[in-house]
Amino acid sequence: MVVILFFGRLSKLTAAVSHNRGASPTAGVPNPGPRGPGSDSELKPDKDGVSDSESKVDSGVPEVPVPPDDTPEVLNKALSGLSSRWKNWWVRGILTLAMISFFFIIIYLGPMVLMMIVLCVQIKCFHEIITIGYSVYHSYDLPWFRTLSWYFLLCVNYFFYGETVTDYFFTLVQREEPLRILSKYHRFISFFGWTHVTLLIVVTQSHLIIHNLFEGMIWFIVPISCVICNDIMAYMFGFFFGRTPLIKLSPKKTWEGFIGGLFATIVFGILLSYVMASCRYFVCPVEFNNDSNSFQVDCEPSELFQLQEYTLPSVLESVTGWTTVRLYPFQIHSIALSSFASIVGPFGGFFASGFKRAFKIKDFANTIPGHGGIMDRFDCQYIMATFVNVYIASFIRGPNPSKVIQQLLALRPDQQLHIFNSLKAHLIEKGLLPAMEVNA
Repeated sequence: MVVILFFGRLSKLTAAVSHNRGASPTAGVPNPGPRGPGSDSELKPDKDGVSDSESKVDSGVPEVPVPPDDTPEVLNKALSGLSSRWKNWWVRGILTLAMISFFFIIIYLGPMVLMMIVLCVQIKCFHEIITIGYSVYHSYDLPWFRTLSWYFLLCVNYFFYGETVTDYFFTLVQREEPLRILSKYHRFISFFGWTHVTLLIVVTQSHLIIHNLFEGMIWFIVPISCVICNDIMAYMFGFFFGRTPLIKLSPKKTWEGFIGGLFATIVFGILLSYVMASCRYFVCPVEFNNDSNSFQVDCEPSELFQLQEYTLPSVLESVTGWTTVRLYPFQIHSIALSSFASIVGPFGGFFASGFKRAFKIKDFANTIPGHGGIMDRFDCQYIMATFVNVYIASFIRGPNPSKVIQQLLALRPDQQLHIFNSLKAHLIEKGLLPAMEVNA
């Protein structure tokens, strides 16, 4: 009901604003400021009797101011002698190294810190989008625009992560009474969270990123690193060799950068996967240990992260001279991940470019000098997160033991006994449970 009233109010206000603009469909938005005689702001008709203002097609969208250059003063002084092209190159490079260093720090701090960072990035991206929307629609005097937006953000996060926390940390949730109530009735409580489409776009993607983290940090680090590598290498190849424009939405994107970034990212993904697949810290899923009352990352690595011997195709054998190679199976999967990051991932950036052009802005914000806002850096990461989650569900993930136990504990005692006897008979038949232990 709140949403119906809100959008009803929006339609009425939009209609009122359109009516007040006058009958001419091409009239521009008048400037309420004072106009002195002979000032440049006077509307002067041209030879056809039409003013300069009226000759411009009204897009119906108020102008959004371009954010100022927030490059740190120390960088401005250090790079003052360079052209704007090379100055931008150095600013982007220095800030890129700073972000990569921060990325390594949060990886060192563990999966729980990574999840908190994902949530912070989600909130910042949402803030940037809502700020643009508020800049456009504040002239329409929409009531509680930002308050309702943040309310819906809270609702959607609660809806998505309520189920995730219950699935992975069932024992912790059941132990705390407030968490048990929020878990049991969370769908009812968060019903209105479904009503905001923009939130579903932002929150769903960060939700999928955290889902990927629960499978092991390698499913987060390798895809996000492939996107970062592709972004850097496509920029480098385009900067030095770019000649052929790729797409009109992003004039600076070139075919040379696109193809160079593709091959560089595939090689990078294979090498990074080889290094990370040998470390349990990266391949084991995060779990809650009820005995130690803490989160832990420790397991026996699956076959996906154990070296296997593969026979090379005849073409590669003739080139390399090798008959077989030893690889982690995950390295083969990394080829699919890095290919998607290089071929399809950039289209998240193209969509964001079209979105920004529609609102006549260069960047979502000016949070990172030379790079724009957080949303400008994560436009490709969101589409990559969706692909990785679907890829895991289709080719990697098996049954979730925690979820099975959770469902069993919710059954009636007679149903639990029936399942117990069926499982016992199955284990005896397979020879996994000795008969003497059963008789005992």
